[in-house]
Amino acid sequence: MSAEPRINDRIRVPEVRLVGPSGEQVGIVPLAKALELAQEYDLDLVEVAANARPPVCKLMDYGKFKYESAMKAREARKNQAHTVIKEMKLRPKIDPHDYDTKKGHVVRFLKQGDKVKITIMFRGREQSRPELGYRLLQRLAEDVQDLGFVESNPKQDGRNMIMVLGPHKKKTEAMAEARQAQEARKAEAKANPGKSQNAAENEAPAEEPAEEPAEA
Repeated sequence: MSAEPRINDRIRVPEVRLVGPSGEQVGIVPLAKALELAQEYDLDLVEVAANARPPVCKLMDYGKFKYESAMKAREARKNQAHTVIKEMKLRPKIDPHDYDTKKGHVVRFLKQGDKVKITIMFRGREQSRPELGYRLLQRLAEDVQDLGFVESNPKQDGRNMIMVLGPHKKKTEAMAEARQAQEARKAEAKANPGKSQNAAENEAPAEEPAEEPAEA
């Protein structure tokens, strides 16, 4: 069955409950009268509630209505939030500099509204010291607690220990804030073209962290 409503001469009922162009209730009128009014207003008679008794029909520009509905659906799809799980891999004896770098990526992911899967990779004798990985995961969770929470507690998975962090901020909120920040940067660039050009030259583009290969 088609999802399109019946319009104009495709409507096959003796009478309809008519709604005017501005949403005003006209009342129950014969179909012929409703079609006559649609012609006078240069609009379409559109059946909007086929199961009502009598069916409810509205006078509208159906072509414009379809276009606006398509634009709204397109915008809704554009703004739709998709759950993304990023992954960050660490070693139990990670050095301070590498830890800060990895933590920075986790912070960025959480700010974007994404979940982060933290994997501690053990090798050799490290497998007999799971508490090292547990303490590292606890430390990371505490360091980013303003941005995220422990969604899945640390658990051993073979040679790895895994924890999942969830963002406090919803993906839709993060996307909205990102758009606002982008618009603000555009406005500033337009107001100060020289300054924005210098900033762009000095600012290196952010890159996604490369995943570390699992070691044998």
